Amino acid sequence: MQSGHGGAGSVSFRREKFVPRGGPDGGDGGRGGDVVFKVNSQLGSLLDLKYKRKLFAENGHPGSAVLCSGSNGASIVIQVPPGTILKNEETGQTLKELNEPGEEFVFLKGGRGGKGNAFFKNSVNQAPHYAQPGEPGEAMQLKLELKLLADVGIIGYPNAGKSTLISRISAAKPKVADYPFTTLVPNLGVVRIAEGRSAVVADIPGLIPGAHEGVGLGIRFLRHIERTKGFVHLIDVSGFSGRDPVQDFKDINYELEMYDRDHYESHEGLGSRLSSRPQIVVLNKIDALNAEDLAQLKKKIKIELKMEPMAISAVTGHGTKELIHEIGRLIEQDSEKTDDETHDQTSSEKNI
Repeated sequence: MQSGHGGAGSVSFRREKFVPRGGPDGGDGGRGGDVVFKVNSQLGSLLDLKYKRKLFAENGHPGSAVLCSGSNGASIVIQVPPGTILKNEETGQTLKELNEPGEEFVFLKGGRGGKGNAFFKNSVNQAPHYAQPGEPGEAMQLKLELKLLADVGIIGYPNAGKSTLISRISAAKPKVADYPFTTLVPNLGVVRIAEGRSAVVADIPGLIPGAHEGVGLGIRFLRHIERTKGFVHLIDVSGFSGRDPVQDFKDINYELEMYDRDHYESHEGLGSRLSSRPQIVVLNKIDALNAEDLAQLKKKIKIELKMEPMAISAVTGHGTKELIHEIGRLIEQDSEKTDDETHDQTSSEKNI
């Protein structure tokens, strides 16, 4: 994409009958148009830009005689959804994240228009025969990525019941099937926490041991939960998988740590690391266990992980109301923490 070039200044002299010594009257060129990104909350994807491979702002118009300046080139305003990331395609550097609805960002500025020869007139040089060309616009190969904006992310092994859970607690209808990697892209659902309060929950697929090395679906979807306030960590306790629930928890958190190592050390402004964010540990598929086995498993997790787990059945809906309450509490705690940090920062600025 490219911003507009500035218009060239004009070289002109006033020539009118009965007007001696008319002098230079070349006008200035117009300014080139900008490339502007604007966040539109009504958009949910970058599909509108998929087939627009080249985007150009209008060039500024050249100046003309009688001190007439050229008109400015029209800027091009590109509408993008919240969560859009602008990256330099050649270097991979993140240039800007656009998250707030209505936010505008001038990405490429148009070139300045050139001065006409009237600008250069002075007592020594009363008839300049030159003018400035317009400045060229800026150009860059840009890559756009969309990061889903969710309050809480649901993480866990494939077939832990993430899609079933999100379909139970929200109106989302993701594909649900009894085989690994049923979910190939993240799903979003809006969960009603209380009257007038809701939260956006994202189901993140494909996390298995070795995901940070590209195993399975890899970790390419983890960027969608960089803005989340915390996680619902879903663990399959039915025993049908043949895995140890405690080890499942450790495996997934190891992948989060590896993601932190590879991404957070080289990027600033991403917030706290994924592995350090609060997690609600949820034991799913408890309808496959008897009460005694479930009690022993809860005790084991509490001892080994130092966390108090919740127990639900996403299929029957048992325990999901309590989980929604916990999700609301997690979001509320994060909001209070953010307000405290903002207050402390404001106080520090005042003291300075």
